[in-house]
Amino acid sequence: MPKIAALSRERHAARRWKRYDSYAFARGAALVDVVAAELPKATMSLPLAFVRQGEGFALSAVLGLAPGRNLCVTQEGRWVGGGYIPAALRGYPFRLVRTEGDQLVLCIDEDSGLLTDDPEDEALFDDEGKPSAAITKVLEFLQQVETNRQTTARACAALAEAGVIAPWPIKVQGDEGEREIEGLLRIDEAALNQLDAETLAGLRASGALSMAYCQLLSMQHLQRLGLLAKAHAQHDEAAARQARAMLDQPEEESFEFDWDALTR
Repeated sequence: MPKIAALSRERHAARRWKRYDSYAFARGAALVDVVAAELPKATMSLPLAFVRQGEGFALSAVLGLAPGRNLCVTQEGRWVGGGYIPAALRGYPFRLVRTEGDQLVLCIDEDSGLLTDDPEDEALFDDEGKPSAAITKVLEFLQQVETNRQTTARACAALAEAGVIAPWPIKVQGDEGEREIEGLLRIDEAALNQLDAETLAGLRASGALSMAYCQLLSMQHLQRLGLLAKAHAQHDEAAARQARAMLDQPEEESFEFDWDALTR
């Protein structure tokens, strides 16, 4: 588990941080929550699904077809999931954590490797002990996402109440045969089309109707995950062949894999 600590002058005044240059930290994220404000861009790049969270629902970007495996990130930490990266990943290594008193506190992952003592890196606090300009921007970004999260939750609740969220049956072929992916939900288009005018008007007013259409449109990108799964398998096999060859080959050889050619 990452070591998440509240950002404070007492603990971090003399520390520095550097921006991530790799998405290796997200390799285990098969699902990442998205908010309504992201939909215009996320819909064009990633498959979106509803998932149960507690007694409600959340909208998530589907980044993998198995728990703990993000197909949109290579072993080298490169993003290959298309033109959009979810906001939940772009705030790293920072996040907002809600306390027992319902307060939102800016925290940092101290195990991220991005918290440093290098004077060349960015300051967390200025000379007066106030959050630096860069940290202020990070906080504003995360606050915007969190505010929109409430709007997103209300829209998901409206869709659930209208009875248009249904299981998304997805089957994938693996080395051990066909398996079904469980836990993902989608919009039941037939049920949506049968709603009465008053219910549709309510969904439109809450932004839930546009969310429903975005989710339906995004489902076409599930095929990209299949291609990425094949690309990962080919990459792993090629790396294994190279490793075996190196046992018999004293000279070091370079190895590159063209992800772009396999995901276009």
